[in-house]
Amino acid sequence: MSRSRHIQLLSRYNSWMNQKLYAAAAALPADELARDRGAFFGSLLGTLNHLVVADTVWLKRFAADGALSPAASPAACAALAPVRALPMPASLDAPQFTALAPMAAHRAWLDGVIAAWTGALGDADLDAVLRYARMNGDSHAKPLFDVLLHFFNHQTHHRGQASTLLSQAGADAGVTDLLMLIPDLDA
Repeated sequence: MSRSRHIQLLSRYNSWMNQKLYAAAAALPADELARDRGAFFGSLLGTLNHLVVADTVWLKRFAADGALSPAASPAACAALAPVRALPMPASLDAPQFTALAPMAAHRAWLDGVIAAWTGALGDADLDAVLRYARMNGDSHAKPLFDVLLHFFNHQTHHRGQASTLLSQAGADAGVTDLLMLIPDLDA
């Protein structure tokens, strides 16, 4: 599998899992969503909020003028254009939404942007160097492909936490394995 197809698979998994988590969360009352369950971001709502914040921060870094090499695909750059208008979150736990429904709509929109962008990336684009500053001002220059692996791994990490929080609240997101999206070659 090419690197770009690998990233596209991770993007599909990201969207699929977010849909499952938000559907399971929608079955819970608002007080259960907001209940502090001792997770790093407190509640299920806080954990899902963190994912929206972190994805926004990374997408804005990917979309920043000059963040990627000039060789980056014009289609890939255009796919990130809507992200430029979003405000940069002030911190990784900055509340973006206080209710699930508007957060779910925004999450679906973010996942659409991610899918459009990763769908436009070719293997050559993944050789780009991403130059960005962390929220504390530290500057970095890292290979885009490796940063994208982190981007999707970070989401998986916190979705695992969200899945546990759902379970604690009596909800089940169902099967969460990436394997479910990988086609069976003998079928």
